[in-house]
Amino acid sequence: MKVGIITASLLMETKDALRKAKEMGAHGVQLWVADNDLDPSRLSQSGRQDLLTFMDGLGLECSALCGDIGGFANPKTVDENVTRTKAMFDLCVDLKTPILTTHVGALPEDKSSKAYADLLAAVREVAEYAADRGCCFANETGLESGPGLARFLDEVGSEGAKVNFDPANLCMNGLDLLEAVGALGDRIVHTHAKDGIFDSAKTGFKEVPLGEGDVNFPVYLKALRDTGFDGYLTIERECGNDPVGDIAAAITFLKAQEGVES
Repeated sequence: MKVGIITASLLMETKDALRKAKEMGAHGVQLWVADNDLDPSRLSQSGRQDLLTFMDGLGLECSALCGDIGGFANPKTVDENVTRTKAMFDLCVDLKTPILTTHVGALPEDKSSKAYADLLAAVREVAEYAADRGCCFANETGLESGPGLARFLDEVGSEGAKVNFDPANLCMNGLDLLEAVGALGDRIVHTHAKDGIFDSAKTGFKEVPLGEGDVNFPVYLKALRDTGFDGYLTIERECGNDPVGDIAAAITFLKAQEGVES
């Protein structure tokens, strides 16, 4: 497995973030491509080629693109978000990066409801668009259990529907991390390396630096390896007073784990 950084966590302009990621010892980066300079609506064809050339010059891989724009559960925005996500897959093709990760939105509890059917249809449409372009739509783990997400993806029924596994999201919601790895198995094509704690009696949930939370990384990484996963552990730090320092410590922490490239 390789270590990556999601560029948005470095809180820098794109090229500065790429240089910093290389300097810190990351093998690659996940590019945030929503509502910034890398949004498909803003990044020209020449800009896309320039970005590829710049990253190649640094010797940095692109682990995936991240296109979080609010999901597909809101009927007021679903059509716009489907259109925008399709454009992100066109960007995936141009950047030679076949994985796009995002949150699809909370799965409605009532599986017979119109809201559930509409969400299912939207995800299927995007996943099929991805598959037609040799890409995949990696749904990020979040509020639902691993088996619950697996059942939803079974219903989507597309080879383009895969999983971006975020262990902290599961732990911070009091869900079973190892059960989720087992249920999602070879659907996992990308991961976010993040940590968190869950305490229903006190703080509820809180993201913390890698290695300080409820994610038992040695056990978790072994479970990932057992599924055959050998992709990216992409560090995401969404809070804290020193995200760059936390990311640097996370790189050291991950590279010390069994089965992770130095």
